[in-house]
Amino acid sequence: MTRSPATAHSDALVIFGITGDLAHKMTLPALYHLEKRGLLAVPVIGVAANDMGDADLWAMTRDAVHTVMQAAGEEVDEAVLTRLTERMTYLGGDFTDAGLYTRLAAHMKGMKSPLFYLEIPPSLFGPVVEQLGAADLTEGCRVAVEKPFGTSLDTAIELNDRLHQVLREDQLLRIDHYLGKEPVQDIEYVRFSNAWLEPLWRREYVESIQITMAEDFGVDDRGSFYDKVGTLRDVVQNHLLQVLALVLMEPPGASDDPIGDRRLDVFRAIRPLTADDVVRGQYDGYRSIPGVASDSDTETFVAVRLHCDTWRWAGVPIIIRAGKRMPITSTEVVVRFRKAPAFRLGDRLQRVAGHDDVVLRIGKPSGIDIGIRVKTPGVDAVEPEFLSLDFADTLGEFPSPYERLLHDAMIGDHTLFPRWDSVEATWEIVQPVLDDPPPVTSYEPGTWGPTEADRFVRGHGGWRDPRQST
Repeated sequence: MTRSPATAHSDALVIFGITGDLAHKMTLPALYHLEKRGLLAVPVIGVAANDMGDADLWAMTRDAVHTVMQAAGEEVDEAVLTRLTERMTYLGGDFTDAGLYTRLAAHMKGMKSPLFYLEIPPSLFGPVVEQLGAADLTEGCRVAVEKPFGTSLDTAIELNDRLHQVLREDQLLRIDHYLGKEPVQDIEYVRFSNAWLEPLWRREYVESIQITMAEDFGVDDRGSFYDKVGTLRDVVQNHLLQVLALVLMEPPGASDDPIGDRRLDVFRAIRPLTADDVVRGQYDGYRSIPGVASDSDTETFVAVRLHCDTWRWAGVPIIIRAGKRMPITSTEVVVRFRKAPAFRLGDRLQRVAGHDDVVLRIGKPSGIDIGIRVKTPGVDAVEPEFLSLDFADTLGEFPSPYERLLHDAMIGDHTLFPRWDSVEATWEIVQPVLDDPPPVTSYEPGTWGPTEADRFVRGHGGWRDPRQST
């Protein structure tokens, strides 16, 4: 009897697009680390359009692993790298040519539960899955696809319907690499494993929530891609809404997908965005980048204000900002607690300035900062300090997102892969503004974007500067 592809361990990993940039930077180094940890136990078949052979794939893999490891200051274990390349074979051809899949079927003879990983342009997801189905390669398989899953609500629905003509939902894994980040997974454990914190994690004590995703670099050589996408589609609809759901969700329960169910509850409680909830910016010089239209109104910065209509979070301002050419590269969640009141100290009134923040750092360096007020030495006053935990220093190195996601995909663990109902719900949140966006405002590179975004945090302590944690 064939086991359900939702739980069966993969007996092969087939990577479409193995010669691409993502494979060089992420996938191949992740496979090396999985091999090193003894977690890669299947043959790896690389598929691409390039005219090359197995030896070329091995050389490319060695070069990619050495490049990434050298940049990270790590030594390569050549024995591990050799074991990895010995698992690898290559097939070349046109992704839309049925002959490629005939050869792939012959190459995979006897394999019953393959994982097909599509790190290819989304326009090819449908054709590749349809060809896999026509070649009788989808029974017992799982298929992992990279983002973006659609460019709008309508295109996402169209893509989903097309893939479901061949695959069941439990065979389809939609990758959002942010959910593979160990510091993102830590959010639910920090929340639900600390008895003192969870009772405070609600509207009675929290004044506002901020998420900042800042990048100090620009679009560079990705102009033709980015100009069709923009920041709202690129990182808010997927990465940052998924992170926010972990911050806002109720405790997981005993369902088959407890975290996915609670994330969906959050998305369904968030109101669709309106133009008044959004500020869009574009850094000066963006329009001169090759591939960018001279009159482009694509945003390279966006700030959004969200409203989550649940008993826990009703009335709490939730603000997300994300942008390129910012002063720093950093991603963090700030849960800002209500300001402490003044208190009587003998014949005087002691005032307490500012807020106490819990800062979840999910970029580098990752960790958690907990704000606390202490007495200023020698003075009858209080000042803010942070109790800080750096995850890497305290807990050691952790797997990269693609190590975790590829391993989970191969063992059939769907926890970190968004379901279709969640993807649909996040598109429903942003679609009104994609249909009728407010105009973009220019901003200087190296700044925090248009000052108009400050209106979202006015009266709530202003934006927190991530440089406080560096």
